[in-house]
Amino acid sequence: MTRRKPLLNLWQLLSMNFGFFGIQYSFGLQQANMSPIYQFLGAEEAKLPLLWLAGPVTGLLVQPIVGAMSDRTDSRWGRRTPYFLIGALVCSLGLLVMPFSPTLWFAAGLLWILDAANNVTMEPYRAYVSDRLERAQQPSGFLIQSAFTGLAQTLAYLTPSLLVWWGLDRDATLDSGIPHATVTAFMIGSFVSIASVLWSVRSTPELPMSEAERAALRALPRGLKATFGEIFAAVREMPQAMRRLWWMKFFQWYGMLCYWIYIVPSLALSMFGSSEAGSSGFREAGLLNGQIGGFYNFVAFLAAFALIPFSRRHGPARVHAVCLVLAGLGMLALPGIQSKALLFLPMVGIGLAWASIMGNPYIMLADSIPKERIGVYMGLFNTFIVLPMIVQVLTLPLYYESLLDSDPRQVIRLAGVLLILAAGCALRLHAPRSQESRHASV
Repeated sequence: MTRRKPLLNLWQLLSMNFGFFGIQYSFGLQQANMSPIYQFLGAEEAKLPLLWLAGPVTGLLVQPIVGAMSDRTDSRWGRRTPYFLIGALVCSLGLLVMPFSPTLWFAAGLLWILDAANNVTMEPYRAYVSDRLERAQQPSGFLIQSAFTGLAQTLAYLTPSLLVWWGLDRDATLDSGIPHATVTAFMIGSFVSIASVLWSVRSTPELPMSEAERAALRALPRGLKATFGEIFAAVREMPQAMRRLWWMKFFQWYGMLCYWIYIVPSLALSMFGSSEAGSSGFREAGLLNGQIGGFYNFVAFLAAFALIPFSRRHGPARVHAVCLVLAGLGMLALPGIQSKALLFLPMVGIGLAWASIMGNPYIMLADSIPKERIGVYMGLFNTFIVLPMIVQVLTLPLYYESLLDSDPRQVIRLAGVLLILAAGCALRLHAPRSQESRHASV
């Protein structure tokens, strides 16, 4: 008979997911600052996607392996906790060093390490929610992770602008051209990354396994061969419900990476008429992206809580489709806006979509995977994120000049079209939620 897990109150749900805040603060710093850092260090605009290859490739390699390993881990600290701590520590060190990168390829190499560390932490954290919560509370757990994603990335995007507002010289830079505000933001991120994970580990420890569960775990084969065998077996036996999510995820993540890579060059051109990385207009575009990015992530933070009842009532697929359409329309409109105030309007749609992206697909997945393979399937599910990103970074440079006229604004419009296509794929997945999920409580 399956043990019933204790129901958690709202404070406990928030505490257990606070570590996700630190993980996503790190990702927010990367989203907002890596393209400008690369360009300050001399990167060509058309080659930017290739320099973002670190995240997708490390995710593809690390996430399924770490997920499978965590499924088979039995330590004094728990199954998932060792991965949280190791990943958060390495991430903190990477954030400290990144803004002091002396060359372009040093920064690109360091991003590989930083993304690998984030991925080591990320997938066991997703599995931890499924381990720790009764199925009725899992939608709340995943959408609270989405809320912390929004809050963390709001602060990550806004930190450089806030530092300038508090008196840091906006024009002060290192010899490389990287602004002091960016350097300070990465230092703050280094502290936040490890501190938030430590809070979650201490406040909401993993549930101890029963003797029967521990005996079954110890009976499984160990070693690298067994780990890869488990991954290949999980791929062969992947639930059909999980396979059906592929095309939605493909269009969704191809589009989002287009947006993150080219939003600063697009704003520099549409708002300041500048395409030179060293110009004051380009630096202003970086700060402006921090402001509108902070706003859409704050929308995501608020929306994540509001989406919980909507997803229960209407189903996560239908709610997700609506959010993606709003974001797609916003991205289509964005390059034509030349008023700073009006830029915040499309950010509402992007924020709603970001909240849904970080929560609803995991709700759709959670009911379909066996509990003994939660870690490996969460890792494999996130290859549905990284594979579209790999395709994007390898294909976009091939047609950036010929089809998009070397215009970053066209990339943002392409992102809008892709999110609308993802919404169409999501609608095909709509199915009524189970009675248990519809009546889940926080």
